[in-house]
Amino acid sequence: MDLALTNSIYLFLIFIAVLITQAIAQPSFSGRYCDVGKNYTTNSTYQANLNHLLSTFPPNIYTADHTGFYNSTYGQNSDKVYAMGLCRGDVKPEACRSCLNYSTNSIKENCPNQKEAIEWYAECMLRYSNRSIFGVVETNPRYWFWNVNNVTSNVDDFNQVLNALLSDLKDKAAAGGSLLKHATGNETAPNFQTIYAQLQCTPDLSQTQCTRCLDVAMADIPRWCDGKQSAAIISPSCNLRFELYLFYEPSSPIADAPPPSPPSPSINNRTTTQGKKSNTSRTIIIVVVPTVVCVVLIISICACLRIKRKEGEEEISN
Repeated sequence: MDLALTNSIYLFLIFIAVLITQAIAQPSFSGRYCDVGKNYTTNSTYQANLNHLLSTFPPNIYTADHTGFYNSTYGQNSDKVYAMGLCRGDVKPEACRSCLNYSTNSIKENCPNQKEAIEWYAECMLRYSNRSIFGVVETNPRYWFWNVNNVTSNVDDFNQVLNALLSDLKDKAAAGGSLLKHATGNETAPNFQTIYAQLQCTPDLSQTQCTRCLDVAMADIPRWCDGKQSAAIISPSCNLRFELYLFYEPSSPIADAPPPSPPSPSINNRTTTQGKKSNTSRTIIIVVVPTVVCVVLIISICACLRIKRKEGEEEISN
């Protein structure tokens, strides 16, 4: 009986450890788009081409010729699949590959039989389509996220500093080459606050195209995120984010991934749903893991006490 109880505890601990590992290993989800208007048939040639193409992304996203961006095609005619993957410019190769590896499975599970889909994470973006998506500016679908906290004083001065910072980084990101269009920077705002920002385009775009995409994203800030302490805007071709804390690695590109962002609700119904999923996943990790650890410790202590009590009873009876 004691041996069976001990084995059960060990199995339970292993099960909990696996759950915790899986939760921590998941990248920070930001948004998803599934084009329900274009479908493929299960076990079709298009599906086979899609599966093959997506499997090539994790090993090829970061090589001598690819620094966190990879695009490719596979198949012919109506069964041809176009796909691209983009990692955030400061993410390490290991985190980049891990994010894409996760997304290649997630996107097929969450957008089953869709010929076009996109998934965004804090660390990477993955998209595929049955049409050419290379060298084309696409600002929709677009998702907005912002912090619930507002700038409480000198709002006009804050916005002026923010706009100047974003404009400067926009020019730097757009001027990047065919391997990387990414820029980060910071500026001191009123009340000694420091604004940190990061802007990025898919590097298959030209300088003019990248500028145009980021202009659209920046125009959304006063419309949807005015007066907020932080915000993020993501689209198929570019993204931007600003915070009042350092959320990116300030050194050279492809560095350590930053800590998760604080909860940031989003704008419309679709975006709100996706945004809440991202924030919920982070909350689950923060709340559940310590709770599970406490439960495991309590169960282990109770089990040990029970075993010792039984051993004592056996000694007395003998």
